[in-house]
Amino acid sequence: MAETVEVLVPGGKATAGPPLGPALGPLGINVKAVVDEINKKTAEFNGMQVPVTVTVDDKKNFTIEVGIPPTTALVMKEAGISKGSAEPGTLVAGDLPLEAAVRIARMKFDGMLSYDLKSAVKEVLGTCVSVGVTVEGRKPREVIQAINDGEYDGVLVA
Repeated sequence: MAETVEVLVPGGKATAGPPLGPALGPLGINVKAVVDEINKKTAEFNGMQVPVTVTVDDKKNFTIEVGIPPTTALVMKEAGISKGSAEPGTLVAGDLPLEAAVRIARMKFDGMLSYDLKSAVKEVLGTCVSVGVTVEGRKPREVIQAINDGEYDGVLVA
């Protein structure tokens, strides 16, 4: 029977230490080979926490599935900030272009509750509210209202 290990690792910088080493060690596989493969597959998400699933079969072969980082991490990377605002709604931590919000929505679409791109972008903008990031210089809630009013219909076609 296959064993599955799910962990959050820093993109491109996983190590044999916790949380990976202790979870993989008892499975009897080469932990260094797994770590090297994870680092290769997560290099593009450098500086972000990335969900990784390692599946080990009975013959000690492993497969690695890399998930997409949380929306918060993607928003902060696109906005060029290392952490969110201490007081979202009052202090602005950074600014995000609408195109970046659309790109994040497309990337995360399969894991979202939205049925269309417009709703997915509004979910991403909701994350911007929580992190304290403006969108093209406007408060995220204003941009959500503008989307509802049809202001960005040309940009938000699936």
